[in-house]
Amino acid sequence: MPYTGTPMPSLLSPSLLFTYLFAAALVAGLLLKVWLASRQIRSVARHQGEVPAAFAGHISLAAHRRAAGYTIAKTRLGLQELAVGSCVLLGWTLLGGLNALNQALLGLLGGGMWQQLALLACFALIGGLIDLPLGWYKTFVVEQRWGFNQMTPGLWLSDLAKSTLVGALIGLPLAALILWLMRAAGTLWWLWAWGVLVAFNLVMMVAYPLWIAPLFNRFQPLEDESLKSRIAALMQRCGFKASGFFVMDGSRRSAHANAYFTGLGRAKRVVFFDTLLKQLSPDEVQAVLAHELGHFKHKHVLRRMVGLFVISLLGFALLGWLCTRAWFYTGLGVQPNLTLDGSAPNDALALLLFMLALPVFTVFVTPLLAQLSRRDEFQADAYAAAQASRDDLRSALLKLYQDNASTLTPDPVYASFYYSHPPASERLAHLAPATP
Repeated sequence: MPYTGTPMPSLLSPSLLFTYLFAAALVAGLLLKVWLASRQIRSVARHQGEVPAAFAGHISLAAHRRAAGYTIAKTRLGLQELAVGSCVLLGWTLLGGLNALNQALLGLLGGGMWQQLALLACFALIGGLIDLPLGWYKTFVVEQRWGFNQMTPGLWLSDLAKSTLVGALIGLPLAALILWLMRAAGTLWWLWAWGVLVAFNLVMMVAYPLWIAPLFNRFQPLEDESLKSRIAALMQRCGFKASGFFVMDGSRRSAHANAYFTGLGRAKRVVFFDTLLKQLSPDEVQAVLAHELGHFKHKHVLRRMVGLFVISLLGFALLGWLCTRAWFYTGLGVQPNLTLDGSAPNDALALLLFMLALPVFTVFVTPLLAQLSRRDEFQADAYAAAQASRDDLRSALLKLYQDNASTLTPDPVYASFYYSHPPASERLAHLAPATP
């Protein structure tokens, strides 16, 4: 959309007010995250010497200490990522990095679609390069030290190259379409762009399991006929259908275990990590699957999808308003393109600035989203207990907590703010048999 207005030099100008608001929200969010992480580290360290009474008969002290060490290491790494991310955010915005990149590309390419796509591509490439060292450290130091990493450097680099190529092949055409709509669709471009995003997400729900996921992992049909028949009977009993049951070679990359539903319509499939099948008994696998079915039965997946679409609609509407406001650009350290003929549009700048600024202001709604997610998990657990076995689900969760080195003693405030799944003590307490 065209730039309107001129920067106001007054100390009370909208531009400076927005700068102050952005900086205040960034500092407040940063201090909050550091405080929460510090609480988590202290809580886990304080309780690492003794297994909680509720788990004493199931989790060894060695496993408990391993989970504590792993949790502390991950939390400290999160603090490093937070520090780097905050510096990068300031560098892109108030310190002028995005403005400098935009001006350089304008000098090389002039205005127009190619310059805007180049801006998006260069931004993504630079951000990816900045993230590489910590990504490497996470995989080959933290995950390796605690026995989870199974990747070789060659596989890590191969995944990086594939994800970059797939991201470019899918992301650039999508970005070009949205940028074109911002130019051609008038003041309601954001509504058309939102429709494109919704359609894209629905298409990806079909395309991802069929064509994209197999680029990174091997998916073999489940060969255990006994387990397959039990799963089929469970799904029929629960009123669900899937195009197949598959085993993914998750052990090529990590010792962590998981199972999930993916796809849409005829492309819907059930996927088990091979690590999960090695760790759990058939009854426990069935209980874990029943939990996933519970999410569908209670329409959690549909509700989250609709919620995501509604939030994205509001986001596009907000962007449609912000992208015509001078203070939105200058308040974040960017000089908008000033050509009156529209030959050098600001659309890519608006998209990037919105993407950078939005998380700074929305971090404070994280606890609400986490609470809603935990409520859904309790409902899915109750469904699994009714359709499979309460004891099998408890047993499966205990094994997964131990094998994945999940801490049993998180800080309650940290867990309330971040945890999408209930802490182990709360979750297993809800699954405990009722006292006569």
